[in-house]
Amino acid sequence: MLRQLFAPQLVGLYILIGATIYVHYRGKERLRFARQLGDHSTYLAPYNVLMYAGSAVPNTPVIPVEQFPELKTLTDNWQEIREEAVRLFDEGFIRAAAANNDWGFYSFFKSGWKRFYLKWYDDFLPSARTLCPKTVELLNAIPTVHGAMFAMLPPGGKLGAHRDPFAGSLRYHLGLVTPNSDKCRILVDGVPCVWRDGEAFMFDETFLHSAENATDVNRIILFCDVERPMKLGFMTSINRWVSHHIVKASATQNVEGEHVGVLNKVFGKLYEFHLATRKVKAWNRTVYYTAKYTLTVVIVGAIVVSAFR
Repeated sequence: MLRQLFAPQLVGLYILIGATIYVHYRGKERLRFARQLGDHSTYLAPYNVLMYAGSAVPNTPVIPVEQFPELKTLTDNWQEIREEAVRLFDEGFIRAAAANNDWGFYSFFKSGWKRFYLKWYDDFLPSARTLCPKTVELLNAIPTVHGAMFAMLPPGGKLGAHRDPFAGSLRYHLGLVTPNSDKCRILVDGVPCVWRDGEAFMFDETFLHSAENATDVNRIILFCDVERPMKLGFMTSINRWVSHHIVKASATQNVEGEHVGVLNKVFGKLYEFHLATRKVKAWNRTVYYTAKYTLTVVIVGAIVVSAFR
């Protein structure tokens, strides 16, 4: 009996449950537990807990950006970066995905949020090299920046409370075109961070966060995923391997013909199923949630049964 209780599949389940509970109660703000169970941050919870344990920077919602001196070159050159971002926006290149191939941010587009990718856990996108060479040159000199984009939030735009799934990176925002107003801000575990021209801040995107632009001015920022510093070299190696072999599979395109990662190719196929489930939810929420939780119970039950065979 004891041997069965510690079967590999059950040990994996115990780790997932324990890590999910930790992630859920980490910080002051949290999702409803039912929503947390289905959230993508749950599936990466074991890896994320490992990252928190080995982090060389404080596990706090907002981290002093001064702890990342390599990023100072971005604030020093923010006006050059701004010029390229404004030109891209004026020419219509900062936009929503043209197809269902941006799994990481697809839910943001309905708020009017738009983006232009510079790099995503791999090499720079060809369109970025062509259209904003100065920004690419600056970022290319900072190897700890694994992902980068220009991101726009329109007047009245809101992003609901959410967690990002991957704790191997931290999120850097540099204000380029902002209202310079406290009404345009992001709340990270309840801590307000206001976007201002030429100013930057760093936060842990795996804490619950939401954003709003309650002004009449577009907000455009440089948005970067920066490698989380780790205490031990072998953990840095693990994190870099995951970043460059798994997370980069969520790469997508700015223009037709650019590479789309396998995760976003699969997402494009699954999105139609997602739309069908949304129709079921709109028709009858009881049926939707009964089916959803029944499927979860069936999967967990199958894992438990397999351990006792």
